[in-house]
Amino acid sequence: MSRFKLFGLFFATFVVGFLLGSAGASQGSKQEDEYKYFRMFTDVFRTVKENYVGEVNTKELIYGALNGMLKSLDPFSAFFTPEQYKEFRQETEGEFGGVGIEIGMDKGRPIVISPIEGTPAYRAGIRSGDTIIEIDGEDTSNMNLMDVVKKIRGKPGTKVILTIMRKGADKPIKVELERAVIKVESVKWTKVEEVGYIRLSQFTEGAGRDVEKAVRNLMSQGVKGIVLDLRNDPGGLLTEAINVSEVFLKEGKLVVYTKTKNGEVTRYFSRKKPMLPENVPLVVLMNKGSASASEIVAGALQDHKRAILVGEKSFGKASVQNIIPLEDGSAIKLTVAYYYTPLGRLIDKKGIQPDVEVKVSEEQEEKLQEAIRQKRLQGATGVILEPELDPQLRKAIEIIKSGPKGYAHTGG
Repeated sequence: MSRFKLFGLFFATFVVGFLLGSAGASQGSKQEDEYKYFRMFTDVFRTVKENYVGEVNTKELIYGALNGMLKSLDPFSAFFTPEQYKEFRQETEGEFGGVGIEIGMDKGRPIVISPIEGTPAYRAGIRSGDTIIEIDGEDTSNMNLMDVVKKIRGKPGTKVILTIMRKGADKPIKVELERAVIKVESVKWTKVEEVGYIRLSQFTEGAGRDVEKAVRNLMSQGVKGIVLDLRNDPGGLLTEAINVSEVFLKEGKLVVYTKTKNGEVTRYFSRKKPMLPENVPLVVLMNKGSASASEIVAGALQDHKRAILVGEKSFGKASVQNIIPLEDGSAIKLTVAYYYTPLGRLIDKKGIQPDVEVKVSEEQEEKLQEAIRQKRLQGATGVILEPELDPQLRKAIEIIKSGPKGYAHTGG
């Protein structure tokens, strides 16, 4: 018996076992329908092996099928070859060369969720919502997320050219970026007009501890309230979203819960007394680049009426992914649950609507970023704020300074 026939016999046996085992539950037409499509898969596999004019590598065929399978689910599920999975583990465990953008997929193209503050992409003016149509002249339409990440990352000091389409632009924009070691100082703070300002650019390890330190320092300076800036924060660790939330929420408050396909629910609560007193106003800034862990924090503070949300609707990424290694060293990243705000809102693909909407035009954003760049060129360090050029920050400061009238949400 040929090797393929043995494979086909094994695969058919596996399929029948899978259908019988998974569904004692799923009977009748649904079972027949699933079997039909499994059979179609084996038929196509056999046809390709027996008739394709060139050499056919079984592993590459299966890898391609797995890649397509995961890609069809959502923008965040993916298949990793052994080489890609190895690179993924190395990058999450240490430093890497890149340009500093968080990327997702939308309609088959990579889209910028957010540029990370202080990185080459941020300094070059890459914006949330930019669609990357080419990387070094190569069309991205047939790339999966890992292909895109691999092509953008590289040795620090080398360059990459991204061609992007921006909403409102007449034609594509080419941006040349020099890769650098991406090290993000995720929490920065300062005082502006008697108001404390905390910028959280990413939920990296220790973010909660650093936000707590920032609040303690600002309160010692006698600020009238706190602005927590989550604009263009693409998220990060769930544990740090919990840690940041409990700096502001009463002990025992529900921060977020996740729910799997099977209805399994996991709830996460604040576990200690808040660092910020309940009578001190809190305003959260957000925009379309605020995603994932940022939305967990914003949603919890909004639901518990502990903060006023100012800015624009957030990105809408409320799914949880697990990495599942496979026996040959490859792996899949699979969306296994959604997370919900304390009041049960599923904001995936919907985003969180701010309490006070303040939009920033393209022209306003360009003027603000140019002013910040000029100050950096002049040697300014630390947090650089331009309230007069930043309508969202301006509004947040006004709300806090206006007292109880402007600050409708109080208490936890």
